Amino acid sequence: MPGTEETRIAGGAGKSGCHVSSLSNFLSHFSVSPKLAMTTQGQGLDTSSEENCSMDFRRKLLKINEYLGAKDVEALKFLCRDLLSHKKLEKSGSALEIFEQLLAEEHLSEEDPFFLAELLYIIRQKSLLRHLQYFKEQVQNLLPVRRRVSLFRNLLYELSEDIDSERLRSMIFLLPNVFPKTEMTSLSFLAHLEKQDLIGEDNLTTLEDLCKIVAPNLLKKIEKYKTEKISQVVTPPVEKETETLHQEEENLLSLLGNMQVHGTSQKEPWQNEHERRSNGDRATNGAPIPSSMEMLRASADIRNAATSTKEAAVYRMNRKHRGHCVIVNNHTFTSMKARLGTHKDAESLKCVFQWLGFAVRVYGDVTKGGLEEALQEYKSHSGHADGDCFVCCILTHGKFGAIYCSDGALIPIRDIMSHFTAQQCPGLAHKPKLFFIQACQGDEIQPSVTIEADALNPEKVPSAPREVNLRESIPVEADFLLGLATVPGYVSFRHLEKGSWYIQSLCNHLKDLVPRHEDILSILTAVNDDVSRQAGKDGTKKQMPQPAFTLRKKLIFPVPQEALSL
Repeated sequence: MPGTEETRIAGGAGKSGCHVSSLSNFLSHFSVSPKLAMTTQGQGLDTSSEENCSMDFRRKLLKINEYLGAKDVEALKFLCRDLLSHKKLEKSGSALEIFEQLLAEEHLSEEDPFFLAELLYIIRQKSLLRHLQYFKEQVQNLLPVRRRVSLFRNLLYELSEDIDSERLRSMIFLLPNVFPKTEMTSLSFLAHLEKQDLIGEDNLTTLEDLCKIVAPNLLKKIEKYKTEKISQVVTPPVEKETETLHQEEENLLSLLGNMQVHGTSQKEPWQNEHERRSNGDRATNGAPIPSSMEMLRASADIRNAATSTKEAAVYRMNRKHRGHCVIVNNHTFTSMKARLGTHKDAESLKCVFQWLGFAVRVYGDVTKGGLEEALQEYKSHSGHADGDCFVCCILTHGKFGAIYCSDGALIPIRDIMSHFTAQQCPGLAHKPKLFFIQACQGDEIQPSVTIEADALNPEKVPSAPREVNLRESIPVEADFLLGLATVPGYVSFRHLEKGSWYIQSLCNHLKDLVPRHEDILSILTAVNDDVSRQAGKDGTKKQMPQPAFTLRKKLIFPVPQEALSL
């Protein structure tokens, strides 16, 4: 810990260093009525923080506070200097008071506690991560894209840990008339240099001069910081919810597949499928097949665009109810063969989204008229006003950016999604709207006996296929996500008993990763990876899901209280 011999904080005895008044204030939010809380500015912050976390989450914060001593509190105050008011931080005498400020400023919430996990990781309180349902390896892997503590602030903290009392006295001696005549810690020393504009992100000359004389071994850390800062990619901040996004910014095409190639002589999986067309194994419909390297590059571009080095905002998920989930399950058709195994998908989706808190309704064998009636009902549903988001899952046959109703009518996916734009459905404005489609987007020959394709005529290859841009399916508006079981031009596979590859993987990964506070795009990336590794009995049938989205924030579902078994 920094400044081990120099720290002087009143009331610092014991582990927590928490005042009784801090604990009382921390718990008092649960007895303040919303109307009363809005009468003053300070009480307004109470209401804000109350909305952002439940009693259970506050218990976790209390537990963490019990293990944090005065030195930890000083470290937290220093690491939060770029995000919180310096005056308020100076008055904070406990971790609870810092937590309260983070909650009020929406830097910390029950839905996304990662910033606190980052702070605990930095101050080497990694054993406390378990209270936030994180583990140190997970935080370490997420830091490159989700860090909130700047590289500069992190550098100063690392340097402070190596500035002992003797080095600190020497550095103060080298800078006469700069510091007040009070005892200082290594952190307060660095904070004072920063306050006097003697050091900054791009101004480390004074610090380097001090280190050359007193602690030459610390120069390596400064050089490392300079290198990381140069290579750091800074993404523009996320716009506020009320601001309009340009179409180019909204229609981000997400190819998050992560296909791995084993061995230098093995060809790319999708290229192999393309080459096997002459053997009657897969029809490409003339659409270009992306190589795995192209998918990886696209995946990296999307992840960089979606997640800035300063953590993106998170959609609010604490209204009166989670929202509505509509499942369209087409099994029997008037002119197409039945989709055996689809009931397994429908049941799995119903279980998962009920577990996540949604009010789920399942429609079976829906005709064109029935689909329009259901869309009109949910388009004007009064429950959207108090809900967090909306989910629609469609299980059916399909082709080229459209799905089939049970009566054989072909409906464009865009037409379905357009019912829920802000203009058509004001109750869902600025809220995430998720659509998951299990249906083919092309044609394929008859597969093996236990797997079949969700296509109209799997053995028929269209003479003039149309290459589809997935962006065309999404309304030109923010807050939409479309998850397709396969890329345009290709089939998706469904086991006759176990359900489809895509839907079963989606349900399993929601069950496993929501409790780890993963956002929806990270979950869909894992689904892509899982489905891309699956294959038919002969090892030749392959599938790659494809999400497209105009989400402006991270979507992280709150962790349900009970476990789910599928």
